[in-house]
Formats: sequence, structure tokens, C-alpha cells
Amino acid sequence: MIITYYGASCFKAQSGETVLAFDPPSKEFPAKDFGLKLPRFQADIALISHSQHNDHSGYGTLSGKGENKCPFVIDGPGEYEIKSVQITGVKSFHDEVGGERNGANTVYAIEFENISLCHLGDFGEKELSAEAEEAVAGCDILFMPIYISDKSGETVMDPQKAAKMAAQIEPKIVIPMHYHEDKKMLKKFLDEFDGCDTKPIDKLTIKKKDFAEKKAEVVVLNPVV
Repeated sequence: MIITYYGASCFKAQSGETVLAFDPPSKEFPAKDFGLKLPRFQADIALISHSQHNDHSGYGTLSGKGENKCPFVIDGPGEYEIKSVQITGVKSFHDEVGGERNGANTVYAIEFENISLCHLGDFGEKELSAEAEEAVAGCDILFMPIYISDKSGETVMDPQKAAKMAAQIEPKIVIPMHYHEDKKMLKKFLDEFDGCDTKPIDKLTIKKKDFAEKKAEVVVLNPVV
């Protein structure tokens, strides 16, 4: 599996000919303001965690594969199986007040080529629900949002809270995301892991067998620019 980061909460995960896209930003998202590039690649499946915000809802920037003009879009809770990829979406919220301020969010748990992925999207609650924890606990790879700060107050988890939740989930690999508005938050997040000095890489290439003896670690990906 090859995982590529496009900034914000957007990732491309590819194994063989199958491609998943997580939270592609829309054309309305000011990517250039953050030194980012809108994703423009072919995908079989696009998973959208938080359709209310333009940094998560741009599946229209992607193209489908083969005869499909668009990827298959998953935008909410439920159980899905497409191209032998098993996906569970669990309802959550983008704030600590039941979505009253920033709306709903979907946590996704994915089984893809025998590797388990968890993408928390715009998760902003104090803690995982029992359903969400059951779906994502012990995953191989966790995409973890860390604090952003903007004028609207629409934030996810601060670095301390995010690190605590990562320890609760116990993934083999944690990939931080959603810090494009304040890159200092990445350092604060890494400091929660005994000050680990993780050198960013351009892509993560990994196979299921690589997890057999792997200890928990943080992997920082450079966004495509």
C-alpha cells in the first residue's frame, strides 16, 4: 500500500489498481493560501467525513476510473463493501456539543488489502463513542486530526487530546493531519510522544507483513505541492 498526503485531511491510499481518497478539498478551499495543491487523481472510492466544510467535500475534483466519470462517494455512517474494500462509517461530531456548533462528522474504519485504516475526519468530541472505539481500536494506521485555529473557532482536537486518544486507540502508525492553518501544532503533537523528532517523508509504502513486529510510531507525511 502507498499512502500520499495532499494536506488538510486529504490522503490517497493505493494498493494494486484500487485507489481510495479521503476528504479531498473542494475548489472553494483556498489551497494556495496554505501552500497546498488541490488533489487531481483517479480514485475508485472517495470518503467524505464532513461535507459541510470545503476542505473535506471536494470529490468533484477527482475523476473516476475506467468507465466511471466519478469515484464512488461515501458520505456518512453505514457499512459498505466496494471492490473488496470493507468500510464502516460511524457518526460523530465536529465539536463537543453534539454538532450544534460545527455539525456532524463521520469516523471511517476501513479494511483494505488486509490493512486496517482509521480516518477520524473532523472529529472534535471529548472522547470516542463506544461504537466508534469498537470500530477503530487497534487499527494498523490512524489518520489523526490535530488542532487548528481560525476566526470561526471551528477546531478539532488539540495536540494533547489527540495524543491521548491515539494512545487509547493503539494503532501501529499514527499519521497527523489537519494542521495546515498552524504548523506549530505539529511540533506540539510530536512533543507528546517523548519529543520524537520525526523526519517527514513524501510517501508511506507499507505491506501487512511490515506490521508484525512494528512498535507504535508517528509518521509525518509531506503534502503534495
